[in-house]
Amino acid sequence: MAITDKAMQSKPTDKDQWFSDDWGRGDGRFLGRVTSKGRSCFYFRYTLPDGNRDTLPIGDYCKDGKGGVTLADARATALEWSKLYKGGAKNLREHFARIEATARQAEQASREQAEAAEKAAELERERRISVRTLFDRWCLVDLKPHTRADGKRAGRKDGGQYSREQFERHVFPSIGGIAAADIRKADVMTILDALKSDGKLRTCNVLLADLKQMFAFALGRDIIERNPLDTVTKRQAGGTETMRERVLSVDEIATLANLVPQANLNQRTAAAIWVLLATGARIGELMGAAWRDHGADVKALAALPEAMDVKVGLVDLEAKTWHLPTTKNEREHTIHLSAFAIKHFRRLEALREVDDSGQPVPWVFPNSLQSGPVCVKSFGKQLADRQRPADMRMSGRSKQTESLMLPGGKWTAHDLRRTAGTLMASLGISGDVIDECLNHVIESRVRRTYIRDRRPLEQARAFDALGEKLEQLTSGKRAASNVVRLHTAA
Repeated sequence: MAITDKAMQSKPTDKDQWFSDDWGRGDGRFLGRVTSKGRSCFYFRYTLPDGNRDTLPIGDYCKDGKGGVTLADARATALEWSKLYKGGAKNLREHFARIEATARQAEQASREQAEAAEKAAELERERRISVRTLFDRWCLVDLKPHTRADGKRAGRKDGGQYSREQFERHVFPSIGGIAAADIRKADVMTILDALKSDGKLRTCNVLLADLKQMFAFALGRDIIERNPLDTVTKRQAGGTETMRERVLSVDEIATLANLVPQANLNQRTAAAIWVLLATGARIGELMGAAWRDHGADVKALAALPEAMDVKVGLVDLEAKTWHLPTTKNEREHTIHLSAFAIKHFRRLEALREVDDSGQPVPWVFPNSLQSGPVCVKSFGKQLADRQRPADMRMSGRSKQTESLMLPGGKWTAHDLRRTAGTLMASLGISGDVIDECLNHVIESRVRRTYIRDRRPLEQARAFDALGEKLEQLTSGKRAASNVVRLHTAA
């Protein structure tokens, strides 16, 4: 008899009650069942190829379909399975298992595809970092002081702090939040043009160099497709910078000897002027000088922040040497101290202080706390403050604004180094010896590799000749000739 709602709602008996629609032979059968415990459910039964019968559950009966399936829905499902059976699916259980497996595979493939798409989108988001984020990454990787695999130092002593300040002031306000990949040359040139129009030419060139390096860093990591500044030159930014060539003449050195005592300089600064002229040292090397006595440990003293921009070296007045274990070009350098240099180091030694424990401070130029060397900028500021018109005096600084002005124009600490080399040349000292005295790196790579002799004896004679010349110029006892005889080696 055909399955009806009334039949499916039959009261349970002590045996299961089965109902079926009258279908044709070979169509399978749609069955209804009421169990002895009162459960009503639907099935589809068909014959397997081996002659056995398989019964597939369709679902529990529910007249309104809210807690199961209605009779109409169950019959529709049974008819659909019958069509599959007659259409050749002789094992519906395996058929449905294959369909389910295919569906799971499709779902898995779809999920993997979605995950791959999300990863690709995340990678794209990571690649599309902002200019500010790019700068932070560049600072961390390239600008932070570090030691390369070959043992040489790399990065910047301040870890990129100066560059960060310039970017915060000039770059980030306009393009800091824009994706680096979207930056075009016009965006950056707008920034550089503004600096150029304000007359900040040096800042313009420094910023151009930093931006080029940062975008080159990004290019090497596929963050951008091309460097937007690869065709921009200094000429288009702040203009080509001319190399400073200021050298003090012999007359200016003699004049300086009269000006320094009247310039109200710090006593250490006054002595530093003559030490720089006598040794040709860099200002960062002089500010990092320490006394050799009392067991001074150069390694301990050198444990200073790189941002201090000093190179620690030990001054030994008895041995007449100033030894720098490392310098700007990353090689050691020993400066022979002439009698003139020692005279001024003795002046500095007389100014030596003791710390709270009563121990002599190791630094030749200690800071106010005696905890390290004085800032290298302090020396330059004292010179600059005394070489400016009175109406340009800076508040809280020296009133003797013209006390160190010389006929040849403004001079700096590095000009003293250049002057030392020039004086040596005027005394007939060969250029290669002067290069060694000033610790210049030999341009020829072959010569650097195969010529390891630093020629210390010739350096010592050169420094002594320079000292004699400076003594003549500053003592007022000018020699009849500018030539100082160099004694030949024994």
